[in-house]
This record gives sequence, C-alpha cells and structure tokens, in this order.
Amino acid sequence: MPRYARTERSALADALLAAGPDAPTLCDGWTARDLAAHVVLRERRPDAAPGIVLKPLAGWTARVQRGYRDGHPYEELVDLVRHGAWWSPLNLPAVDEVANTIEFFVHTEDVRRGRPGWRPRPLDAGLAERLWQRVRGLAPRAVRRVGATTRVEAPGHGAFTVGDGAPALTVSGDPGELLLFFFGRQRAARVDLKGPEKLIGIIRNAPFGV
Repeated sequence: MPRYARTERSALADALLAAGPDAPTLCDGWTARDLAAHVVLRERRPDAAPGIVLKPLAGWTARVQRGYRDGHPYEELVDLVRHGAWWSPLNLPAVDEVANTIEFFVHTEDVRRGRPGWRPRPLDAGLAERLWQRVRGLAPRAVRRVGATTRVEAPGHGAFTVGDGAPALTVSGDPGELLLFFFGRQRAARVDLKGPEKLIGIIRNAPFGV
C-alpha cells in the first residue's frame, strides 16, 4: 500500500527548503519558519499540541512553537519535519496515513502557494482519490455554514450534493483543489463556482478552516 503521508512529508520539507525561512504562507501571519515549527510541535510535544484546536490552551502552544521557531537553525527545523519523531503515535503506519496525509498535503500547498508564480503540482492518482474521499467527508460540514444546497464535483472522481432540493451552488475542481477550498484556503484553490453572486461571495469567504 502506498504511504502517501511519507511522500507528502518529503514534499513539505522540500517546499520549506525551497521557500526559505521568511517566505509567506497561506497561514495568516506565519512564515515558512513558523509553519515548520508548528509541524514539529504537533509531533514532538503532546503536552502543547492540544492548544492547536483548544483556545484555552493556545497560549502555551504558541510559546512552545516560538521556542522551536527561534531555538533551531532553519535547516535543522526542516530536518525535524522531514524525519518526524519515530516514537510519536502519529508516526505509527496506520495512524500516519490517517492523521498526516491531509495535514502534510495542505501545509505543502500553504508554503507553495504563499508566493506568486505557483502552479498546481501533478498528483498521484491514488493520492487524488484519497483526497477526494476526504472532500466527501469535509465538504458537508463546511457547506452547512453557507446555508445553500451545494453540488460538489470532481471530474473523473464523482460528485455529491449537500442539502435538499435543487443545488443553488456548484463547486467543481480536482480533488486537491477542492480539499484546499473546503479546508479554508478558498483564495488559493483553483475551483469553478457556479451560482448567484451573493452565494459565491459567501462561500468564498466562509470560515472553513480546520
């Protein structure tokens, strides 16, 4: 079975090195160095990782992240990203694929698309299918914030509708682009939107971040 988490980890490390420590990313206020520190913290500091999603703990998480960001040369920080922590539960093969494939794919694109001149990268067919399956689970939760029946289409992979009745909106694109869109990276995702301008404006600016 392909290990897409492993290949996306390498892609992320390569993107970080190519961008350089001070490059902007799609994560508001974060440079490539900040993003690398986030990834390292997530794997290596289980005491601080909960603050990534739990606001009451966010202060401690931010302090630990700054410690990684400022306490390591950039190349060393990227090396920690590339090789992970062998003892982390996140790196057990089964957990790795579930917990890290999407995380590393999205963050690779956060780095690549943070500067002008980027182009979508070709994806392995199996990875594209893996991303599409995640879109099928992610889009319904995101679209409920829009309040309009929405059809999601990935040519060659399938389509589904969220909501009742005739779709008022259609979002179509490749699986990777759709995943980024519904992960809160709407401004950098290359998707086609069809529907009333008001609804298109709402879905483009909805807080889909995960």
